[in-house]
Amino acid sequence: MEDNNVQQKITTLDELSKFVDYSFIESLNCDPESKEDGVDHDPRQVLSGHYVTVNPTPIKDPDYIAHSSGLFNELGLSDTLVHNNSFIKLFSGNASNVPKPMRTYGWATGYALSIFGTEYFQQCPFQTGNGYGDGRAMSILEVLINNKRWEMQLKGGGRTPYCRGADGRAVLRSSIREFLAQEHMHALGVPTSRSLCLYASKTQKINRPWYSMDSHSKDPDIMVSDPVAISTRVAPSFIRVGQLELFGRRARKQEHANALKELKMIFLHLMDREYADAIDQALPLEEKLITLADAFKDRLTSLVANWIRVGYCQGNFNSDNCAAGGFTLDYGPFGFCDEFNPGFQSWTGGGDHFAFFNQPIAAEKNFQMFCKAMEPLLTNQLEALNRLNKIKNDFSEVMKNKMEKMWASKLGLAHYNDELFRELVALMHHTQVDYTIFFRELSTLPNNIESIKGSFYKHNLSEEGVQLWSNWLEKWRLMASSQDNLNALGVQSLDELSKIIKNINPKYTLREWFLMPAYQQAANQNYKSVRELQAVMTQPYAEQTNEISDAYYRLKPAEFFDIGGLSQYSCSS
Repeated sequence: MEDNNVQQKITTLDELSKFVDYSFIESLNCDPESKEDGVDHDPRQVLSGHYVTVNPTPIKDPDYIAHSSGLFNELGLSDTLVHNNSFIKLFSGNASNVPKPMRTYGWATGYALSIFGTEYFQQCPFQTGNGYGDGRAMSILEVLINNKRWEMQLKGGGRTPYCRGADGRAVLRSSIREFLAQEHMHALGVPTSRSLCLYASKTQKINRPWYSMDSHSKDPDIMVSDPVAISTRVAPSFIRVGQLELFGRRARKQEHANALKELKMIFLHLMDREYADAIDQALPLEEKLITLADAFKDRLTSLVANWIRVGYCQGNFNSDNCAAGGFTLDYGPFGFCDEFNPGFQSWTGGGDHFAFFNQPIAAEKNFQMFCKAMEPLLTNQLEALNRLNKIKNDFSEVMKNKMEKMWASKLGLAHYNDELFRELVALMHHTQVDYTIFFRELSTLPNNIESIKGSFYKHNLSEEGVQLWSNWLEKWRLMASSQDNLNALGVQSLDELSKIIKNINPKYTLREWFLMPAYQQAANQNYKSVRELQAVMTQPYAEQTNEISDAYYRLKPAEFFDIGGLSQYSCSS
C-alpha cells in the first residue's frame, strides 16, 4: 500500500478495510484440501500447506466487555468502534458481511508439538502429528497501519480442522485472563501479543470441567456451565517455533514433494514479518538463517529474563507456545508468583521443567528445536551448520548473562554479585516473602528489616532469621549506595536510584486471586471488576491511589493457598 498512515481516527469497518494486507495467506501456500468457502470445521489431517482457510463460528448475542484503549490508539482506531455493529459482528465471529477487500474467511495454522525438547506424536488423533494446530484460534485480518503490520486472531472463534474433536470455544474465564494479562505484560515492558477487544455471549454457554468452591483438588472436580467468549489478540505475526518444527520435520522426512520449499518459505516469511530490520535482504539464504538464529536467541533470552523480573511463569512453555518473534504468546496456564519459590508453577501438569526458575532451560530447549527446524535448509553447508551449532551452544551463557544483569537491576546494582544474590534467594525462600511486594519495598532502599517485613508470609522469624536479614540488608545497602555504584548507574542521589529501581520492580502484578472474583462477576454480566483490574494493571509501576494500594498491594490471604482454580489448576479452558 502506498500510504498506510492513519490521518484521523478510524471509526468504521469500511475505513479499517482500507488498511488490509494479507501477507500470510497471499505469500504462503494454502492446504490444497482447504475448502474455498471456509466451511472446514471437522477434524482431519492436514498434510501440506502453511494454513487452512476456515470461517469463524459466531457467538450468539455478543456483549461488549472491554477493549484496549492503548492499542486502539496505536492502531489509530476510535474507541467508539467497539460499539459499531459491523465491528462487533466481525470480532465476535461473524465475518459473512465484511467490506471488501476484507475476506469472509480466516486461516488456521498447523504446528508440531515438542515438550522440553522432545517431539511428541501420540496426542495427535491420527498418530502422525498432522492433526496438531490452531484448534480454536484463527486469524481473520492483517492490517498495515502506520508502517507496522498487525495480525488479528480470534481466540475461541470455533472449530477448525485442528480441533481434534473439541468445540473450538473459549469460556469467559480464560478469555478474561488472557485479555487482561496481555495488556498488563505490555505495561510491564515485557514483549507480548496484545489484546484488542473482548466480547461474550449473553445467552450461549458451554460445559467445562472446573473446581468446586474451596476445592483443594489438583484436578477439576465438577462440570460448570460458562458463557462463551471471543477475545481478539494482536501481534506482528503468530508464527511459533512449533510451526517451524512442523515444516522442518516434513522436510527432514521428505513427507511430500514441496516440503523443503515450504520450510524455506515459512522461514523467509518469518524474517520479513518479525526481523526485517535485523536481516539484510541482500544476504544469501544461509547468512540470513544464521543472522535469524542469533537475533531470535537474543530476543528469547531477554524475554525470559523479563518474565522472571516481573514474577511471571509461563506454565506451559511447549514449542507451540513459543513465538518465533520472541514475545509472550498464549496465556493458558500462566501465573504470577505470590509467595516466592524457585519451583513455583500454578499449572499442575507443568512439572519442574516449566517451573519459575527453570524457564531459562525450557527456553533453551525450544531454541534447540528452532535450530533443528532450520537445519534441513543448511544441508551440506558445513560452515553454516557449525556456526548455527555455536549459536545454539552459546544460548546458556547468553541466558546466564541476561539473568545476572536482570538481578543486578532489580537490586539497583550496576554489577551482579553472586554471593549477595544467592544469600538473598535463600532468605526469600526460607522467609516465604511475597515476590512483588518484597522487591518493591526494597526499591525504597530501606535501612532495616522493619521496612520489608510487610512482604513476609512467615511472621514469626527467629532471632537468627532477623539477624541474617539485617546482615544482608546492610551488605546490600552499602553496595547500592556506594559512590562507585551511583556513578556507574549515572545517578546523583539515593532518591534517583530509588526511582530507577521502582521502574524495574512493579508495584502491581495480575494475581490469580484478583482475577477469580472478576470473572465470577462477569459470568453474571457484571464487568465492573474486569474494567477496574484493567485500569490498575495497565499502570503497574505507578503508586496509584490509597484505595487501589489497599486493594491490590497486599499479601495473598491465607485462605487462598492451595485452592484449586486459584493456586493451582490443570487447565484454563
